[in-house]
Amino acid sequence: MNEEIIKKLFELQDKGYRDFHMKLVTTVEPERIIGVRTPELRKLAKQTAKQAGVQAFIDSLPHYYFDENQLHAFILSEEKDFSKCITETERFLPYIDNWATCDQLSPKVFKKHKDELLPYIQRWIVSDDTYTVRFAIGMLMQHFLDDSFNIKYPEMVAAVKSEEYYINMMVAWYFATALAKQYDSIIPFIENRRLSDWAHNKAIQKSVESYRITPEQKAYLRSLKTKK
Repeated sequence: MNEEIIKKLFELQDKGYRDFHMKLVTTVEPERIIGVRTPELRKLAKQTAKQAGVQAFIDSLPHYYFDENQLHAFILSEEKDFSKCITETERFLPYIDNWATCDQLSPKVFKKHKDELLPYIQRWIVSDDTYTVRFAIGMLMQHFLDDSFNIKYPEMVAAVKSEEYYINMMVAWYFATALAKQYDSIIPFIENRRLSDWAHNKAIQKSVESYRITPEQKAYLRSLKTKK
């Protein structure tokens, strides 16, 4: 199965896309990027997920190619059994070595099992691993900013202190999205400068670029930027 998958990935290779993607995913060695476009990976993931030998691929960690990791993320995202999905997600997280794979991993089944998911997020967000923390924040952003919102969730994100760019970018992205969805609850985090200066200013920047933030809110947010 693994050899067949790698062969298929190279058949789908787009060298121009590979060269472009190398500049975006700088934590992955260039020779590990085949260059398969996301729509093709999603299509292959749906096909592979139905095959009898898919577990052999899932079990073959660590993968060598970036595109294998992307495919792995898309296959897990299609898994309908929560128990199996969470087990395989926990097994996969330590092998994620870039922001793209981290952000592509978005299991649909999590939406139906938020209460069961939350204890895992609480453990992931205090991990020593960059992409496990990023994934935890991403799950809070995706599943806990609407009907399931509680002020304890942005408190969890604000408590994350890191020098890692890919964590701080996700912190900023979370608060920018949270401002768009829960402005009155989230604005005190900005007013009281609960984030690092970099994440604080980046969250404001991303917020004022959003069409979901009113002109009045944007003007106020700009006034809260930390001066360098």
